[in-house]
Amino acid sequence: MQKKLTPYPVIAVLCTLLTGACASIGSPDGGAYDETPPKIVKCQPANMSANSREKRLTLLFDEFIVLENASEKVVVSPPQEEMPEIRVAGKRIHIRLKDSLIENTTYTIDFSDAIVDNNEGNPMGNFTYSFSTGPEIDTMEVSGILLEAENLEPIKGMLVGLHADLTDSAFITRPFNRVSRTDSRGRFTIKGVAPGKYRIYGLQDVDANFRFNQKAEKIAFDTIIIEPTCAPDFRQDTIWADSTHIDTVRNIPYTHFYPDNIILRAFTEAHQDRHLLKTERPVPDMFTLYFTGPSDSLPILKGLNFDEKKRIIVEHSVANDTLTYWLCDTLVSNKDTLLFSLTYLDTDTLGQLVDRTDTLELVPKVTRSRQIKERQKKTEEWEEEQKKLKRRQKENYIAKENPHLREDLTYKMQPIGGISPIQNIRFTFAEPVARIDTTAFRFYKQQDSLWTEEPYLFLPVEGDLRSFMLYAEWAPGNKYKFEADSNAVRSILGKESIAFKKEISVSAEEEFCALFIQLIMPDTSAVVQLLDNGDKVVRSSKSVNHRADFFYLKPGEYYIRAFIDKNNDGEWTPGDYATGRQPEEMFYFPKPLTLRAQWEIEQDWDVRGIPLNKQKPEAITKQKPEAEKKIKQRNAERQRNR
Repeated sequence: MQKKLTPYPVIAVLCTLLTGACASIGSPDGGAYDETPPKIVKCQPANMSANSREKRLTLLFDEFIVLENASEKVVVSPPQEEMPEIRVAGKRIHIRLKDSLIENTTYTIDFSDAIVDNNEGNPMGNFTYSFSTGPEIDTMEVSGILLEAENLEPIKGMLVGLHADLTDSAFITRPFNRVSRTDSRGRFTIKGVAPGKYRIYGLQDVDANFRFNQKAEKIAFDTIIIEPTCAPDFRQDTIWADSTHIDTVRNIPYTHFYPDNIILRAFTEAHQDRHLLKTERPVPDMFTLYFTGPSDSLPILKGLNFDEKKRIIVEHSVANDTLTYWLCDTLVSNKDTLLFSLTYLDTDTLGQLVDRTDTLELVPKVTRSRQIKERQKKTEEWEEEQKKLKRRQKENYIAKENPHLREDLTYKMQPIGGISPIQNIRFTFAEPVARIDTTAFRFYKQQDSLWTEEPYLFLPVEGDLRSFMLYAEWAPGNKYKFEADSNAVRSILGKESIAFKKEISVSAEEEFCALFIQLIMPDTSAVVQLLDNGDKVVRSSKSVNHRADFFYLKPGEYYIRAFIDKNNDGEWTPGDYATGRQPEEMFYFPKPLTLRAQWEIEQDWDVRGIPLNKQKPEAITKQKPEAEKKIKQRNAERQRNR
């Protein structure tokens, strides 16, 4: 006989569920919000325990917890070559160390602020779990800031480590003894440090082996020897009576660890790995090779289906990392496929430059036949338009030359607007220039309503086959005119320029301002740079007798930085670990300067007057600090609203 189920237990269960839902934590009418951060109930083995050999660790909390951004924030020290397994299960964090444990060593697992409760996200605060494989546990700490050497940007997520081996080779051959990771402010704290002497390094560890062995890795190093110490200290704790009145200020004793003000400057060494990145042949007459790094020499090209000794002109960047080959012989450029071998310097697995030979096959994106078809189509459209005009105008129709019968040599002119008296005009042509007829040029200055000829120079830009500069004596508030007849400029591919006439206006004197900076520093050689609000260089000036002058500035807001130009090349130079050379020092003036028309401002600047980490203005700092995790205090807000 089948027993009939009574509905009452089901109803009772439903009522229980509904009652629990109505009283759930965090609901608008279900009681107070949970504002209690997670607490450690038990650790296995115990936190700060000695003589532990356990590789499986468990942390038990008083509520369900979550690990936020564990891969970025949780750091195990000493660094583990085989990644530890860290997982969350309800109220527990399970950790399994896979590396062998080192004798008489303190292990720390720094969770930073990654631990929050599962309900409301209440942060536990910075928490570090420690144990020792020996009879004593080390508790010293060292801390500081890591910045980008070139622009003083805080670097997030970069390793900072200590080596007890003080030799230079330790950074290359051995993993760190202790390690930490920088936060969004570039700050780091290395914990569990034993008394002794150390050298400190920063490392952007590309291959995750905790040593510097790839030239592409960003690094920081210092020659100072660190000896961690500590001393008793006090910090002030303010208790507020309400939102505006202080109740009590208490002095809270704590242990202060030193050094706590280390500043490291990170850089990437100049000799980057060199590989062939990509090739392009947009049109039949040229192709470009892109490399990932510089070289002192050009590659060797040998044609396999064409004669490379035909007229081929190579246009290359200063570092020889971008090479454009212009094919001046139509027997070569008309080939739909170019097949050639290329022997070039390439970085091998040991980081050395060696010869490598590749066979390359290049096809133009726009073929010669397509170019001819497109030109024919434009010609037909133009002829049809001319027929319509002829029918409309009849006797008044004037025949014109077909503009599509020839390809003109195009150019760009910069700047195109009003210039300052210390600027000059740059003309950049679409193709390398083979010939210029300067007798076809004319340069005028407007005086009243008349144009009078003025002296000028039209000179090639060194190292650039396509660019020329127009130099002249530019008087403020005046207008100038530059003219050229057709066919004045001819490219290496036979294209010729059309006639052009360009007017150039020079802004009036009263539209400008000036800035004079007096540097207070012992160094004799510096380059001062004015920046816009995007941290981009607007103007540079090499200091003379600790002074840098900037005339004819446009009014606006400027930021200032300067670097010590030790090698006098006018450019910021990174460091080199092998030779022990530090990157050139960079400094920022800590606030913007607003310049108005007709102003002349004198500004003294003590470049070392404040620490590096406090110099760069927040407005142009791109790496913004993350908001500090805090309990939301929603119960107090709710009470105020009531």
